[in-house]
Amino acid sequence: MNKHRSQLRILLMQIRDEPLTRQEELQSFAQFCELEARQFDILNLFDTPRFDHRVVEGYDALFVGGSSEASVLEPDAYPFVIHAQGLLRHCIAIKKPVFASCFGHQLAVMALGGEIVHDAQDFEMGTLPIQVTAAAQNDPLYRDTPAGFHAVAVHRERALEAPQGCTSLAYTAACNHAFKVEGAPFWTTQFHPEVDKRVLVERLTLYKAKYTNGDGHLQQVLDSAVDTPESNDLLRKFVDRVLLAGEGRD
Repeated sequence: MNKHRSQLRILLMQIRDEPLTRQEELQSFAQFCELEARQFDILNLFDTPRFDHRVVEGYDALFVGGSSEASVLEPDAYPFVIHAQGLLRHCIAIKKPVFASCFGHQLAVMALGGEIVHDAQDFEMGTLPIQVTAAAQNDPLYRDTPAGFHAVAVHRERALEAPQGCTSLAYTAACNHAFKVEGAPFWTTQFHPEVDKRVLVERLTLYKAKYTNGDGHLQQVLDSAVDTPESNDLLRKFVDRVLLAGEGRD
């Protein structure tokens, strides 16, 4: 028997150390999934860097968020990176539904044998126009998402292409922005579907020393920001079409 939306239970893997951003990320995922925050449990890797793969048992899906405080390219500094990659491979093996955003996208690329590169400067930041691939026309989440939709992206690390065994769904000139693992209900986005224009302003203001060259640069990025409804709606589609309707599991 199919579950009602209110019965879904989600595990959110967070890679956040800053208390306000932890809470904001949870609220944002809940908002755009059209779920209640109480339906999410948190596995924060800064608090719990080592964990058993059975941590996902009993949940309808795993969500993975972003990070402004860790790097997938520094497993010695952040040992949870290796454990998180193992959990993602486990979810693929058991076909546990996964939606991984930004840092989660990068974790998945590396878990599947892909390559991540670091940008010291001139990295993507703000609300960007995202292109969809031809394959997106047959994807449960992207089939009615227009080409050139806008999404929030702030990242110093990126993948040039989707890993082997995955279908590329969206991209910019700089990098792959979304893929699905073939044969598993597993989607990733380099952009942030859980972040809208308002939250982008809050986050960039909080982390301006990390991502901008001062107040003038920050204001320039914020002034050019636009709303991102098509991107934000991908989370609702994931809940409706994958968790509740069972699409994209084969």
